[in-house]
Amino acid sequence: MRILLLCCVALLAGCQSRGVLPPPAPIAPEGRYHAELGQIVDLASGERITPAQLVERLAKAPRVLVGEQHDNPDHHALQLWLSRELAAQRPQGSVLMEMINPNQQARVEEVQAQLRAGQPPADAFTALAWQPGWDWGLYGALVHYQLRQPYPLLAANLDRAEIMQIYQARPTLQGSASTAPAVQEKLQEDIRESHCGLLPDSQIPAMLAVQQQRDRRMAERLVAAPQPALLLAGAFHVRKDLGVPLHLADLGAREGNLVLILAEVGKQPAAGSADYVWYTAANVSEDYCAKLRKR
Repeated sequence: MRILLLCCVALLAGCQSRGVLPPPAPIAPEGRYHAELGQIVDLASGERITPAQLVERLAKAPRVLVGEQHDNPDHHALQLWLSRELAAQRPQGSVLMEMINPNQQARVEEVQAQLRAGQPPADAFTALAWQPGWDWGLYGALVHYQLRQPYPLLAANLDRAEIMQIYQARPTLQGSASTAPAVQEKLQEDIRESHCGLLPDSQIPAMLAVQQQRDRRMAERLVAAPQPALLLAGAFHVRKDLGVPLHLADLGAREGNLVLILAEVGKQPAAGSADYVWYTAANVSEDYCAKLRKR
């Protein structure tokens, strides 16, 4: 009888859990045969780990920050996969997205309430007032999944009006980690580079202020969000050496954060910028600076 009871308990446990499902196949066209494709690397040790090991490690963190390349479809597919797998390991507290502004939060909550009542909106894109700058073809499936879950989906960005106010009158940033001279100098270099050297030097301080205030907002929202919390944002925002983790430290939340950067094969994360990197297929490379100069 005791053996039968133990067997029943074991069978029940087996029904309640499952292994990690395989991650999605590559979508982007380049790098399909690159040696790095699909590799996940612990950047502190150099160890290559499996998707299951990654999920196990991330599931233990109160706050997980995932950095994406916005136009890479593989990154959004992996974010959806990771959301499902983390939820299978432990209850998710909240998900935060850079792509949602505070003035959309009420719409997000309304759509979630409609879905929970079995009355989905006819057009989620319109119901959410989704910003066209974030390609709905890439984000739609991920957002639909998050909206259907029992945890809140939260805005993690600044409204445009806030950005304009910061640009016109730069606020004083509090904290020693995010205001370190080396950090701000590197951020200014990257702002120049990302604008192809075409941005007047007079605008650099304001652009720096906007960048850091966006990172501070993400950090504030992460600290306040129900845990475990998952932040989905651009890879530059989640960098440990320049972005949101520095602001978390300034807010007294230095511990309990893990950073995963999704990177196209051939693009190496900077030293100390993340805990893990997952190499994906790549988009066809374009010379954005050449296009910008033509304009």
